Amino acid sequence: MTSLAALVVLGVATATLPACAPNDPAPTFEAGSSASPMAPTSGQGEAPEARDGLGGPGASASPKPAEKVLAAGNPNGRASVPAEARAVDTSKPTRTVGTGTPASCTSAAVVKAVAAGGVITFNCGPAPVTIKMTATAKVRNANGPKVVLDGGGTVTLSGQGQRRILYMNTCDEAQGFTTSHCQNQDHPQLTVQNLTFADGNSTGDKAEGGGGGAIFVRGGRFKVVNSRFVRNRCDRTGPDLGGAAIRVLSQHENKPVYVVGSTFDGGSCSNGGALSSIGVSWVVLNSLLKNNEAIGSGANPAKSGTPGGGSGGAIYCDGNEFTVRIAGTIIENNKANEGGGAVFFVSNNRTGTMKIENSTLRRNPSGKFETRGFPGIFFLGAQNPTVTASKLT
Repeated sequence: MTSLAALVVLGVATATLPACAPNDPAPTFEAGSSASPMAPTSGQGEAPEARDGLGGPGASASPKPAEKVLAAGNPNGRASVPAEARAVDTSKPTRTVGTGTPASCTSAAVVKAVAAGGVITFNCGPAPVTIKMTATAKVRNANGPKVVLDGGGTVTLSGQGQRRILYMNTCDEAQGFTTSHCQNQDHPQLTVQNLTFADGNSTGDKAEGGGGGAIFVRGGRFKVVNSRFVRNRCDRTGPDLGGAAIRVLSQHENKPVYVVGSTFDGGSCSNGGALSSIGVSWVVLNSLLKNNEAIGSGANPAKSGTPGGGSGGAIYCDGNEFTVRIAGTIIENNKANEGGGAVFFVSNNRTGTMKIENSTLRRNPSGKFETRGFPGIFFLGAQNPTVTASKLT
């Protein structure tokens, strides 16, 4: 196996993200205010949403926890889920897709609802339904501040192998600028829960560096709860693009993306067969990532004569100051042509940290390199990953 010292030159090229106004200070928020990102949905209740056209009616003061209605994630995961990472109460939706029949649940209805924002539920009848997306649903940055899609455990959004399914970008002028510091704003706050995202494909879409076969997010806040991602795709080559299921760039004040009780299966991309990011922190709880692959070749920076890529069979993280925490999670049977069959983690300034707790990482082959003593992982950061009550084989 190639020594770690010989691999220091790999994976350190980070894409430069455009900034709207890099010198503007980030906003500050009082805890519990309506602007506070991801206000808790239990205990003290959810902060009321704005009533000036940016959001829907406020949630109940003491929402009941959402029932687990979709078989997703690691059922044996026991990691504690913080309040801000839990499902959003959708008992009082802002709008509903469908009028009770499968035929009423159309791609156009989903696109319209997502653009309008607020808490969105589905009424497609009692049986499971697949909505074939003929266009990508795009979040309008002024319509929120919360955008929630709750499929009730019966809805699949399919990209039909032809397109990305969901898109949010606070720095995309076409979706509207809402602050002078698009790269660091607390809204919109996008949540997907109790949904399946299938056959998304962003191949050929290189805006913001590409990637994100099912979902692309830049800015605001984002979390995934009790959802499934299957057979998603993005470009096959490229040194730094990735995320067959999800690609995230920028989160407000570097707060983490939460992935809770969710499954990622059969994703394929140059890097990050499930998840990919630049400079973004992740907390992955009680989830399952399996059968994903990083199929690029040449690593990052791309070796001479290669297109680059092939790292992070399940998870690909690049950037400077960020953290990754994996708890109560199984990562298995993923593979990378280059490095990190399970996880590729490069903190360019060596400040990043990773924790693995009560998790199992197994059968995640790295084609060419990984960090000695950490099967399936290539890691460059502040110190070696912290592994607690976990198995890495």
